[in-house]
Amino acid sequence: MAEAAILEQCRLHPDGIPDAELAAAIAHIPVGDRAQAINRLLSTRKLQIFKDGDAIVYREVKQDEAVKFKGLSSEDLLVYQIIQSSGNTGIWTKELKQKSNLPQTQISKIFKTLEARKLIKAVKHVAQQNRKVYMLYELEPSREITGGAWYTEHEYDAEFINVLRDQCVKFILHKKKATLEDVCDFVRATKLSHVELGQEEVLQIVNTLVYDGKVDAIEEFGEEEYEQDGDDWGGDVLVVYCPASLPIPESSAFTAVPCGVCPVFGECTQGGLVSPETCEYMAEWLPL
Repeated sequence: MAEAAILEQCRLHPDGIPDAELAAAIAHIPVGDRAQAINRLLSTRKLQIFKDGDAIVYREVKQDEAVKFKGLSSEDLLVYQIIQSSGNTGIWTKELKQKSNLPQTQISKIFKTLEARKLIKAVKHVAQQNRKVYMLYELEPSREITGGAWYTEHEYDAEFINVLRDQCVKFILHKKKATLEDVCDFVRATKLSHVELGQEEVLQIVNTLVYDGKVDAIEEFGEEEYEQDGDDWGGDVLVVYCPASLPIPESSAFTAVPCGVCPVFGECTQGGLVSPETCEYMAEWLPL
């Protein structure tokens, strides 16, 4: 009776039910009977327990999941639960070893067992590619782990970023005036990205165009609203992007001067064997 009542509550909360909420829902069952029922369900792999913050949460193990857990030892389940609690940020082997108090050789064997059953997976951390973190198999790694949209297979994708920048600046130049939402819609409509880009990522791209002097960011103010006791602005401010009024050239006479990269610059003197008068590069840069 107690086991059936617990499973019924878990089915009403497929993502998990906190211990306090479960206790309130089956308050008619004595505490001792409830504890024994939970232990039986846990030992028969019908119930799963994990922590969400400070709360203990119970979730029913579905039949297809139960097959994957069949035959696992208590140590296997302990490692699984520790990895589960780490969420989509994963957990380092060293940290897992500290939490489980298991020897490294045993942990390595457990990893192989759980990975073979597709219960967990190893993911390379973009900041430390020689180290792996472990998380549940079905989870999508956080951007902290993968590096977000600007990384492909853990490598910074400069080519993709350059294509995105070029297309965004062309769109803004053609439209003459565009909001961040306009640029986001353009990126989605043209399917420039192989991953879904949010406003934050598109804003990063547009900001680089502003910093490079390709477009200007202009604040447009809505209907005027001022505080009665002062001159503080109370209306809406909309940032729009326009072609740069004073675009920064890709190069100029100063940036193109050949002397800065000349390997014999130190030997160049007026009237000498190497001199400005005889320099072929100087002649190309400053034709007479």
